[in-house]
Amino acid sequence: MASAASPTLRQRRLGAELRKLRERAGLSTSAAAALLGVNQSRISNIEAGRYAVSAERVRALARNYTCGDRDLIEVLAGMTGGRTRGWWEEYREILGAGLLDLAELEHHAKALRVAGIMHIPGLLQTAAHARAMFSAAVPPFEQYEVEHHVSFRITRQAVLDRARSMNLTAILHESALRMGYGGRSTSRAQLRYLIETSERENITTLVLPLGSGVFPGSGQPIVYACGSVPQLDTVELDSEHGCEFLDAEAQLERYRVVLDRMEACALKPDESRDLIHRIECEL
Repeated sequence: MASAASPTLRQRRLGAELRKLRERAGLSTSAAAALLGVNQSRISNIEAGRYAVSAERVRALARNYTCGDRDLIEVLAGMTGGRTRGWWEEYREILGAGLLDLAELEHHAKALRVAGIMHIPGLLQTAAHARAMFSAAVPPFEQYEVEHHVSFRITRQAVLDRARSMNLTAILHESALRMGYGGRSTSRAQLRYLIETSERENITTLVLPLGSGVFPGSGQPIVYACGSVPQLDTVELDSEHGCEFLDAEAQLERYRVVLDRMEACALKPDESRDLIHRIECEL
């Protein structure tokens, strides 16, 4: 069993799900270790994602924990192995670990729901818009750091173009459309890009207009990644201090409700597209 000194988000999530199964079975780490024939530290390391674990061992643990959810077990078995050598690994010495975890999360998601109140979601930004945003960072980035962040953000967008169609639902507040990052030319190009992407079959863009009244959410950008089974959904919250990942059942349910209510308050897709076009024409 190979060690993983710096486990990825996916490895940590696998370990967390195995811990949940053990706790639901009412077993301590020492009892689980005895059933598997290993020492207690091995169970702790597996649950922390510090070691790669085989699919066979995951199935054995599930049997010991009397888990009868075959779909969940097979999805967990499919998450085994060492570190995924995704494209994001090229940025490991350049960008923060949270951003790499976000790219890995998006890569493995079945569908994505995102919401932005003051900012257009990264998956729908143009390079010029992203560059203007990163150039306003505090403390300021060096120019090469800006370009690394822009390159990473644009490369993330490939999840929307792959053969296995990724469905994206994006909820944007009208405020985000009027922020004007990069000046008139950049803003108009960004709005035209939103209109173009909203016409794609796998992308639904919904706008919360000014004056739409009270809606849930604090204004913090939200990414809701749908897993292969609902138990493996994940929420990512973006802040000035980095990425925060949530996967507790109560947290997932809360953000499902938040996004559902935001969608209910938003304009329909055609109406949203029309509003984006009107804002573009005003510039």
